[in-house]
Amino acid sequence: MKVVLFAFDRFTDIDVFLPWDLLNRASNYCRGDWQVQIAASKPHITSVSGLTIPVHADLCALETADAVLIASGPGLQTLLQESDELNAVRALNPERQWLSSMCSGALLLASAGHLTGKKATSYYTRAKQLASYDVEFVNEPFVLATPKIATAGGCLAALDLTRWLLSELLSPEIADKVLREVQPNG
Repeated sequence: MKVVLFAFDRFTDIDVFLPWDLLNRASNYCRGDWQVQIAASKPHITSVSGLTIPVHADLCALETADAVLIASGPGLQTLLQESDELNAVRALNPERQWLSSMCSGALLLASAGHLTGKKATSYYTRAKQLASYDVEFVNEPFVLATPKIATAGGCLAALDLTRWLLSELLSPEIADKVLREVQPNG
């Protein structure tokens, strides 16, 4: 099973690193092949806070992934018009892949046509922009647009989105174990 987090220059740190951490923790509980990769259109990307990281794969990794999680951040706006990144997201197949997004990452799913006529969420400041793609904005932390497409709004909604992905790809029990590791005491 391969999960690819798609990121880009000027991504929001927590929208990549929180799901990255949670998805990787699943390897402690699952048997078999479990891979989590960060993919981008270039070998190194820089977050909105200035942290430069190497990536594991190029855009081709999206096509072969079992699940794709699209990150969020101010840099996403430049990808919404014709771009290699938009074309890679357009080529995703929700018949055989789970598609998901953090906050404004829903805009890339929408621009690629995967959310047309569906309900979705995003960061609240992007509600009107999301609606411009014929998507019904829902002010909730997690929205399941179809059985295989989900969106999350707000950085900490990564917990809900990751729970869904782990439940679908592995099991609800593994999802519970992973999230139990990061819950506050008390």
